[in-house]
Amino acid sequence: MVGVRAHGARRRVTPRALALATHPGPALAVTVVAGLLALAAGASWGRAALVTAAVLAGQASIGWSNDWLDADRDRAVARTDKPVVQGAVDPALLRSLALGSAVAAAVLSLLLGVVPGVLLLVLVASGWAYNAGLKRTAVSVLPYVTGFGALPAGVVAAAPGASGSDWLAAPWWLVVAGAALGAAAHLANVAPDLEDDLATGVRGLPHRLGARVSAATGAVVLGGASLVLVLGPEGPPTAAGWAGLGLAVPAVAVAALAGTPGFRRLAFPAVMLLTVLDVVLLLAGGAAVT
Repeated sequence: MVGVRAHGARRRVTPRALALATHPGPALAVTVVAGLLALAAGASWGRAALVTAAVLAGQASIGWSNDWLDADRDRAVARTDKPVVQGAVDPALLRSLALGSAVAAAVLSLLLGVVPGVLLLVLVASGWAYNAGLKRTAVSVLPYVTGFGALPAGVVAAAPGASGSDWLAAPWWLVVAGAALGAAAHLANVAPDLEDDLATGVRGLPHRLGARVSAATGAVVLGGASLVLVLGPEGPPTAAGWAGLGLAVPAVAVAALAGTPGFRRLAFPAVMLLTVLDVVLLLAGGAAVT
């Protein structure tokens, strides 16, 4: 165990504290979707495992860099859910882990080939750019759009049959849907921390739009992703696709009313339904490109 000094006492860094600093929920969700998309696109189990490892290393790097760079800001607003604020881990250690996992992500990604490797690393670079300062600007959504648009492109490029020099192995609608999911994730992810962010000078796009407009915009973007994933592929939509759109329309309507007291409790389940639906459609889209 590594010792860190916090508030005059010496604590031991636990695996749990380090895991929490990666932002495990989003990190694992992105990693699992990437691995499943690789399998859906026709990758072997070994190659899908390499994609999963590369994405996991990149996501850990982004999470650790976030808690390292935001340590002073999190302390200022007493974010007691953060291991750094709890004194459970030192920011210097998170900096070392973030840099080390970024190197690991680069190596693992490039083992898949130059094109898929570079595309997967766009997601890592986007996350670092967000943490380093873009989160405080009106274009805070840009890293999410860029990174999550590049993710399915990189995964598909890593699958068998993709040309080693083909940057457009993934169809446009898969990339657009990934970018839309990224934008919606940004709008939803910032919502719980709006007040703390504003108190420490962070004014990204969701802060400028406000909680109600951000919620409505995120819902519409998720609905748009559903539409693209169903209507984008060649040929007529499947029965499952039409059923998905049938679920998406009322979910968008409910989620968009998150700022209205009567719908507030229903908004979160509606957003989760839309997100799961879009992920399922995304995986189905990955299978369709093989």
